[in-house]
Amino acid sequence: MQLDKILQSQGFGSHKECRKLVRDGEVKIKGEVVTDPFIELDENGLVFEIGEWEWEYTEKVYVALCKPEGYECSQKPKHHESVYHLLPEPLVARGVQSVGRLDVDTTGLLLFSDDGQFIHAIAHAKKQVTKGYRAITAQPVEDAQIEALLAGVQLIDEPEPIAALSARKTGERELELVIDHGKYHLVKRMIAAAGNHVERLHRFAVGQLSLEDGSLPELEPTDWCYLRPKHLALLGYQP
Repeated sequence: MQLDKILQSQGFGSHKECRKLVRDGEVKIKGEVVTDPFIELDENGLVFEIGEWEWEYTEKVYVALCKPEGYECSQKPKHHESVYHLLPEPLVARGVQSVGRLDVDTTGLLLFSDDGQFIHAIAHAKKQVTKGYRAITAQPVEDAQIEALLAGVQLIDEPEPIAALSARKTGERELELVIDHGKYHLVKRMIAAAGNHVERLHRFAVGQLSLEDGSLPELEPTDWCYLRPKHLALLGYQP
């Protein structure tokens, strides 16, 4: 594939803008400046540099972000900054979308991709991909609340009680739970129905992909990384 077309496919602008990037000496391959935008390259496994960033060609891109508080999962936020501002512009330009959403005040693991099948497979409630959360509660966690979460709590507008796959007390006002539903504000609503209230919420895992067990690179809030095939396998997804 021509270099200008490779750059365009990766979100670096129009054909004209990508040709200018190359002609201006902004693109390096294997440490060498390339100035011919029409050079033919094998895009598979291609790594190139633009500015301070090193990029790799991917037909579809998969990304994990450690979301901090105070960001909306919307490209048109109403009250806070967009979580998309935490990603490099080329990723946003190529059309990545968040895989589900986290509330403004919820932190933790958030996935992005421009692969529609992947987004559907992970985010759709019927796919039942598990999500692990840690909640800090307003009141001490009681055994009866854990029992209610495991047995199933009745939520407004839900036809049947919803149960956590697992729930355990990890501190006086802290609990962890794993769910396999993707409904709006679900964890907060479940804990409220069990008789407590969430003050802080953190998602530490999606499927077997976790911020805490070494399955991902160590990510601080605002950090992101590419998801490799081994990561996608932990999500039960094969492109």
